[in-house]
Amino acid sequence: MIDHALFDPATIDAETKALNAEIVAAHAAQADPWSLPIEEVRARRRAGTQASPAMPRSPRAEILTIEGPGGPLALRVIRPQGKARGAYLHIHRGGWVWGAADEQDPWLERIADTCGFVCLSVEYRLAPEHPYPAALEDCEAAALWLAGPGRAELGVHALTIGGESVGAHLAVMTLLRLRDRHGLPRAFRGANLNAGFYDLGLTPSVRLWGDERLVINTTDLKRFADGYVREGIDRRRPDVSPLYADLKGLPPALFTVGTADPLLDDTLYMSARWAAANNGGHTAVYAGGCHIFVRYPGALTERALELIDRFLMALA
Repeated sequence: MIDHALFDPATIDAETKALNAEIVAAHAAQADPWSLPIEEVRARRRAGTQASPAMPRSPRAEILTIEGPGGPLALRVIRPQGKARGAYLHIHRGGWVWGAADEQDPWLERIADTCGFVCLSVEYRLAPEHPYPAALEDCEAAALWLAGPGRAELGVHALTIGGESVGAHLAVMTLLRLRDRHGLPRAFRGANLNAGFYDLGLTPSVRLWGDERLVINTTDLKRFADGYVREGIDRRRPDVSPLYADLKGLPPALFTVGTADPLLDDTLYMSARWAAANNGGHTAVYAGGCHIFVRYPGALTERALELIDRFLMALA
């Protein structure tokens, strides 16, 4: 049960309030990303900005290439320092149009070493150059490889999946494709879903958020959906927006979201439907947390990451 008191602004701690104010100010001081060429925005993200500092790249990472629907598909692999207990298939954030598999190595190192999982991040094709369903097809191919020959190649048995923002969307869509197209509803034992974008038709919290860019705003989310799904496609089709899909028979999921996230409704709605489908799992709501707040160090982040660690370790 979600504690309604979490949504009272009075419950937000001073550290989180200060961080949110810094993020808003940093974004306001930068050029609007939609005023820049997409390649420049991608380059700035990779280099890091004041609003979104770059995470360090892991010297342990290696690239594993498999056959994908659009050609060779790269998986960025970070192995645990000890014996592998399982694997974690990670799908990165970035609105389907930005981001890359090497932009969250510290998270994957933590999961590798704390949980004993081989972590693989999918370098899926980006929109608008490669619109729906290209990214999903790449993630599906990676999941099928991991559930098939990848298990033996990596020496693992327990498989998990997860992602942040649109990565969480793609993780759920991948599970649905495994169930519906390949008869593999439980190939993965659990899903780690952080602040997912589950309704491309836009939930009320997205529509009502407005212009303030606390990491993202209403315009950003509209533009992400526009870039990923071409005009003429119903954005609330179950094969586009997983919120409207039949969710029965999927594995347990940990849903993580902050109350200061435009995508708050997406997680509240999806987690309720997941529970109603009797899939199991847990929903963790953090007072004042911004969109993907776990990328910013602090006490709130550590609490969330510790819960993610415990959830994933229980699946091995």
